[in-house]
Parts: sequence; C-alpha cells; structure tokens
Amino acid sequence: MAEVHVEKKTAGRMLQPATGYLTGFTHSLNPYIGCAFGRPVDNLGRDTVGCPYCYVRRLPVALLHPKPWGTWVTVKEGAPERLRRELRRSRARGETLRIFLGSSTDPYQPVEGRWKITRELLRVIAEEGGVDQLVVQTRSPMVLRDVDLLRALGKKVRVSLTVETDDEKVRRLLTPTSPPVSGRLRALARLRRAGVPTQAAVSPVLPMNPDRLARLLAEAADRVVLDTFHLGDGSGGKRSRLLGMPRRLEAAGYEGWFDPDLHLRLIPIFVGILGPGRVGLGAAGFAGMNLTSPPHHRGE
Repeated sequence: MAEVHVEKKTAGRMLQPATGYLTGFTHSLNPYIGCAFGRPVDNLGRDTVGCPYCYVRRLPVALLHPKPWGTWVTVKEGAPERLRRELRRSRARGETLRIFLGSSTDPYQPVEGRWKITRELLRVIAEEGGVDQLVVQTRSPMVLRDVDLLRALGKKVRVSLTVETDDEKVRRLLTPTSPPVSGRLRALARLRRAGVPTQAAVSPVLPMNPDRLARLLAEAADRVVLDTFHLGDGSGGKRSRLLGMPRRLEAAGYEGWFDPDLHLRLIPIFVGILGPGRVGLGAAGFAGMNLTSPPHHRGE
C-alpha cells in the first residue's frame, strides 16, 4: 500500500456548522484532515484505491491538495484544548449541540493509534458536557479502545460503524484498505454489550446478500441506516458517477447496484428482519429517525 505522509497544523475552529447532508446536526467535528483509508493499493492494480466512492474525493480539500487523496493526513495539533474553549462558549450561550464526529475523515484511521486526537476530543466532551447528541462515524474496530469514554457519555453518544456489505470478496475488491467485515461486526457487538448505543451504517450500499447482512446486523447493532450512492453522496449520484462507481461496479459484474431505487428493494428486507423501529434511511437515518412507512418509487 502507498505510504501515508503525516502533516501537522495548529487546529483552527473545531466545531464547524453542519451543512448539506448533515441536516439533523448543528455541527461537524473532525480530528484530522485527510483519510488514510483512501490510500492507493499498489499490488491490486493501478486503479485500485481504498474507499473509491468517498464523496470527499470530489471536495476542494482533496482536489486542491498536491498529493493524491489517501496518501496524506494532517494532524490538528491543539485540537482538544481548542474544542474545550468552544464547548465552554457554547454552554455559556445556551446553544444546542448535535455533533457529527467524522464527516470528512475517519476518526479511527491508523494515525489515531499514535496521535490519539479522537480519544482526547471524547475526553473533553465527557468532561465539559453540554453536548446534546454525538454521533461517532468510523469503519474501524479501533473505536473499542475508547469504550470507557463512550460509556461515560451515556445515551448522548451513538457509535455509527460502517458495514457496507457482508461479502469479504466485495470488501477486498471495492474497499480493500478497510478492516474486514467480521472485525467490524464483532466491534459493534462488543460496544452494544458494553451498553454503548450503536448503529451499523450500510453506507454506501455495496453488493451483498441483503437477508444475511440484515440478520447479522440485527444481532450486532441497535439500529441500521441504509444509504445508497444516490441518496448519500450529496449530489444525487453525480459525485459517484464522477468517481467512476458505475464503471467499477459493472466491471466486477455488479451493475445493478448503482440503481437509483436500490433502497426500495432493500428496505422491506431490513425492516422485515429488524423491525421499522430499528431501520433508518439516508440523512434522516443518520440523524436518528427511523422509517415509519416504506418510501415510494420515483414518479409515484
């Protein structure tokens, strides 16, 4: 795999106003800039990268950087102290804080093992209070390291762990830098047993056995959020097209998995196994809303 260059910068504002897809949140929070899960995988072909569908690849933070996305990560030095000051100001103003941690980076990518910025941000939030909701979005079982702080946050926190597929072949083909599916399922189950609120983010939906994945997630997580390329890339699928996802899926024999109405085939299966109170869809699902009735096909 390609080498990842670690850069450092003094942290600026940590709590950024939530925009676009994060409609159910007031702020986003990112401990790093860049994400090593997106790095190229040299031994799997010249066009193979981790998380090729990541919408951040089409944002200025990635397009304007001189190095390819995934080959660099910027550590925000002083981030915990900066966040502490911002939380105190917010509390003094009586503001509501619903924070999405990990909107443009994975807070538990490999560099977190050394720098521990995410852990210290969680410690500050636990110590300062004043946060109404915190969703921690990751694809890494490293989140288990911080179960002590997550438990201290009680019902105000929810760990959202990405599980896009139940198929290791698909995982190795389309997102080869991500941890194995089995490890993520075990992490969800351990968090749940520890009393930490959990959700599995099937985001984006990748080729899978829907019945099997729904049953696995019913055992491992409190709830599930389904999110497709068209629902979740912030542009109705345009960014995913620019990233070549239709071509990648077709080349692997999975052309039907870029269907704009894919979620309509999956929802009855997941709701049938988990129940309507445990399944969310798209942006509303990430904000904690569950499906109460099945969505309609386009044009109905």
